[in-house]
Amino acid sequence: MAAFRFAPMQASDLAWVAAQDRELYPFPWSEGNFSDSLAAGYGCWMMFDGAEPVGYAVLMRVLDEAHILNISVVTGRQRGGLGRLLLAHLADRAREAGAAQLFLEVRPSNAPALALYAGAGFETIGRRKGYYPAQGGREDALVMRLPL
Repeated sequence: MAAFRFAPMQASDLAWVAAQDRELYPFPWSEGNFSDSLAAGYGCWMMFDGAEPVGYAVLMRVLDEAHILNISVVTGRQRGGLGRLLLAHLADRAREAGAAQLFLEVRPSNAPALALYAGAGFETIGRRKGYYPAQGGREDALVMRLPL
């Protein structure tokens, strides 16, 4: 896996990132959501296999906490360990920035993501009722935490 590298997301990446998000999720972020994250100074990251982008993520830090807002591996590259690498990269960046804990929300119906997060040491600490839009209504979010 030595060919994988991480780089800060650039404005020139936004159209590609938004297109991937539309492919991956029924309720994707817009290009504007990613642009706003860049403008707000969040940690917006791209993951590359050589020159090919294979993942992206958005990390918000507030005081001694960090929050993963988006973490995604492109279709066709999932279930090969890239999510673990991207998650580890975010945890390292949060730790370097002084965060003592890392949070995220995940849909209870997203079994692959739940397995990834649990395998990385995240624990479920709560539930946000009706957090996510869903077909025919809303879906709860599980709040997960990883001590750093």
